[in-house]
Amino acid sequence: MKVIRDLGLLVGRLILGGYLAAHGAQKLLGTFEGPGLKATSKGFERIGLKPGIVMATAASVAELGGGLLTAAGAWSPLGPIALAQTMAVASTTHRAKGPFTSKGGFELPLTNLSAALVLALSGPGRLSADHVLGLRLPRWKLWLASLGGMAAAAATIRMMLDATPPETVPAPPTSPGDVAPPEAP
Repeated sequence: MKVIRDLGLLVGRLILGGYLAAHGAQKLLGTFEGPGLKATSKGFERIGLKPGIVMATAASVAELGGGLLTAAGAWSPLGPIALAQTMAVASTTHRAKGPFTSKGGFELPLTNLSAALVLALSGPGRLSADHVLGLRLPRWKLWLASLGGMAAAAATIRMMLDATPPETVPAPPTSPGDVAPPEAP
């Protein structure tokens, strides 16, 4: 039964880690038909995450590095913690569009967040770099990383919730008799 559990953890790590590493590479490097850092930075600024270049770089590196660590099962649970942090922020970003991806909602980032938490809590299994190479982080470093990840996610979410994205602010009337145009959907 341990073999099946370890295979399941390996498949989960490879899928979650692989996809989120690729997603981070799209943002950071523009690979896999991604927007690259400049466009990602503008998008982050638009939703209130400023300075955009710093926030986009941090998110991209967390996804790329966290995804690679998760896929390899190395220095667990640092990779899943980094992924959970970015997915908590991504879930918040999509909150206004509801729970389902079909409407641009938070379904996918929330699913990724839950998978990252499962991997963080369960460990990488025996089919991992940690097990094969005997990698172990001291507990105090794991606690520090966990608290740091939670604090960074909370601060980022707070920044985003405090911001008023430009597209939600109606344009001012051009003359006293004009009415502001309706907000875009």
